[in-house]
Formats: sequence, C-alpha cells, structure tokens
Amino acid sequence: MPRTIWSGAISFGLVTVPINVVSATEDHSIRFHQYHLEDGGRIRTRKVCELEDREVGQGEIGKGYEVTKTQVIPISDEELRDLPLPTAKSIEIEAFVPLESVDPIRIGEGYYLQPAGQVAAKPYKLLRQALARSAKVAVAKYAWSGRERLGLLRVRDDVIVLHAMRWPDEIRDPAELLPPPVEISQEEIDGAMALMDTMTRADLEGEEFRDTYTDALAQVIEAKQGDKPLPEAPQAEEPGKVLDLMAALTESVSRAKAARGETGDADVHDLPKKKTTAKKAPKKTPAGKTTAKTTQKTTAAKKTTKKAAGRRPRSA
Repeated sequence: MPRTIWSGAISFGLVTVPINVVSATEDHSIRFHQYHLEDGGRIRTRKVCELEDREVGQGEIGKGYEVTKTQVIPISDEELRDLPLPTAKSIEIEAFVPLESVDPIRIGEGYYLQPAGQVAAKPYKLLRQALARSAKVAVAKYAWSGRERLGLLRVRDDVIVLHAMRWPDEIRDPAELLPPPVEISQEEIDGAMALMDTMTRADLEGEEFRDTYTDALAQVIEAKQGDKPLPEAPQAEEPGKVLDLMAALTESVSRAKAARGETGDADVHDLPKKKTTAKKAPKKTPAGKTTAKTTQKTTAAKKTTKKAAGRRPRSA
C-alpha cells in the first residue's frame, strides 16, 4: 500500500469529499551511489553551516527566505501549513472542461485520490460518476509543498486521479524553435499518413513499450557481479540524411509492416501522381526513336519491380 502524501478534501461546490493522496506511479529505475575510485568508499553529501564551518543535523535545519546576504526570514513548516489560502486544506474545483481542451504539455505527475473513511464514500462516488458520465475533467487549485498549484481531476478505473498542471506562464513559447519555411507536397503528406496507418495501435501494450534501458543495465550489473563478459552492444544504425523523402516513407512503411508480421506490397498505397505544370509542346520525334525509348523505360520498370519484390524488408 503506497504511503499517503497529503490529506485534505475535494471541494465541489458545497459538497466536501475527504480524501488521502497517494502516488499513482512507481519509479523502477536503477539508481547509483557515488563512491571513491581508489578504495570504494561511499561519497556522501554533508550539510555544513557556512558561519560555524561544521556539519549540522536535520533537526538544526529550517527553511528561510533570503532578503539580502545578511538577512533571512525564517519560515516554519507550521506557518506553511497554516497559510491563509482556501486551497491549503482542500482541492478546490474551479471548473469542468472537455479533456481535449487541455494541452497535454501542461499535465504533470498523477496521484490517486482515496476516499478517507466511510463518510467520504458517497460524495466520492457521486463526483466520480458525475465526471465519468459528463466525459469532462475538473480543473482545481490546491496548495502543496509551499506553493499553490493547478490540477486536473479525471476518472481512471473507478478511481479519481489528480494530475498536477503547470500554470499558463510556465509554458515557454515554441515560436523561436520553428524550422525555416519549406514546401511539403500532397504526395508526401499522403505518404506520412500511410505510415501512420501502418503504425497505428489499439493500445500501448507489448514488447515495444518495455524499458529496455533498465533491462540492459541490469544485465551489465549481473555480468560484472559474476565476473562474466559484458553483453555486446547491438550495432546501431547511423541516421543518414534524408535525400528522398518519399523513398524514406516507402521504406518506413515496409519496415513497419515487417515488424508487425504483415506481408504483401510494402509500397505507400494510393498515392496521387505528382501534379505537373503545363509545359511547352515537345518537338516531334521520329516514330522509331519514340518506340525505342518506350521499350527501354518498360524494361527498366520491370527490372525495378522484380528487385523490389525480391527484397526482404528489414525489421525496424
């Protein structure tokens, strides 16, 4: 059972729902310590008072706001808990909005909201069912860890989830990161859409979404612990410059289909022919030359088709 991070209530108009907040996620990353290379001794960070030049214990450490280098305003944990804010003790719902109206870049960590006792069961269920039936999410304010935050409440598997949100002024303007103006043809857009169709999934379950970095790191640690050879790193393909965008899209569709075990034509399907601008009428060519050129083109096209059919697509 995860530990309670915060206890309070959800304020829904005049309805109050006592809740406990627990983390909705787990971190399975492998963590490292710093150690002395010479003798393997653990390296630790020690907290030292600059004025007394000595290490101090946790009981001697408090929070403070630095006005100047010589003036600090101390702030206790009790004063932070008793801030004159309506959100200091409760999660105040401000509005209900469609989920699609919230930019995902503003959504952060998730927390499960657990009803605190039998008294919270009915109002908790009421809010949960109202959210589920409305297909909307609630936007709320709450105060944790010395600051007021914006949050998003939604329903997941019959549990109300609170997502931390960033304030609008915390989102940087991406305008300066935009690439220079370029032209994209309709054929290239259709090719990208065909690739998206090939890579579309109904869910995010499967081997593709496993944390392979942690698995590989665990293999290295296990090998070193048993004095065994380290596992060989796979040969990574160097990303090349995309010279022909349509060829890259076609090859990508081929690889995506191969990865999913699909067979058949790997070409991007149903792509419209490139639009050509009106040109001047070509000079007349003798009938013999026209026939020869047409025969050469037909033979070359057949050879290309045979090569493409015999080539096995590589896995992504």
